[in-house]
Amino acid sequence: MHYLIDELPIYRKGKVREVYELPNQMLFVASDRISAFDVIMNESVPDKGKILNSISEFWFQNTKHIIDNHLVSTNMSDYPKEYIAEKHFDMLKERSMLVKKASPLTVEFVVRGYIAGSGWKEYKNNGKICGVELPTDLLEYSKLPEAIFTPATKAETGHDENINFEQCTEIIGINTASYLKEKSIELFNFGSEYLYEKGIILADTKFEFGILDTGEIILIDEILTPDSSRFWLKDSYIPGKSPINFDKQILRDYLETINWNKQYPAPKLPDDIIIQTRNKYIEIYELIIGKSWAN
Repeated sequence: MHYLIDELPIYRKGKVREVYELPNQMLFVASDRISAFDVIMNESVPDKGKILNSISEFWFQNTKHIIDNHLVSTNMSDYPKEYIAEKHFDMLKERSMLVKKASPLTVEFVVRGYIAGSGWKEYKNNGKICGVELPTDLLEYSKLPEAIFTPATKAETGHDENINFEQCTEIIGINTASYLKEKSIELFNFGSEYLYEKGIILADTKFEFGILDTGEIILIDEILTPDSSRFWLKDSYIPGKSPINFDKQILRDYLETINWNKQYPAPKLPDDIIIQTRNKYIEIYELIIGKSWAN
């Protein structure tokens, strides 16, 4: 298997990100790979990794008052030269971050402010999402009375599975589950208020947390990116109507129109779908960060 940095020990290769292990830290590298329906496409989306890395860095810097996180630096002058050679700098520039080494918790901490996706399917079946009872008259994409915590198990392959809070406590303990439920909702509300002022609705998102050797729990992975969140355009939002979004829905919609079984191998993507997808990532970057994408 080919990795971006062959000389470093790989800790984890995800669909779109590679994590390299250093003695006391880790190096996160966001690639330009893109996946849909749990299949990695053959084509990449230029600059996607840089955009996601920059968005996560922005949120990590601005949410430390809620909970600390794993970010150490995105400045390559801070990277340990005995492990990361200068020949890698061009490849790592703007798409990598040096992070604290933490043991990930085996739960996805999902918060929903609106009803969509798997939450909508579950609500239609039983009027609940992950055991949380909801009003009976909600339309698809409706705003919930308040943000709700709907955890999921982390799957190495396939789709994550929604669980209720009691199941979450069985996995990580009642004290940790209660603490991170509170922090997840606080993070969601902070991000939601900020984004709403930028013309963006944060429909739902997922957070991941890890434990340091000291026992401290910190925020890890990525945060409030279009790969971990549903972002909708506020000005066009109407409950019951499919919203204008800022994620890879363009790619998913295209794949639904062709004769593909949603299994490996992935079909070839047209250039215009790649360009449209890239433009969506750039648009959400510029709305969140407040400056033009210069790459």
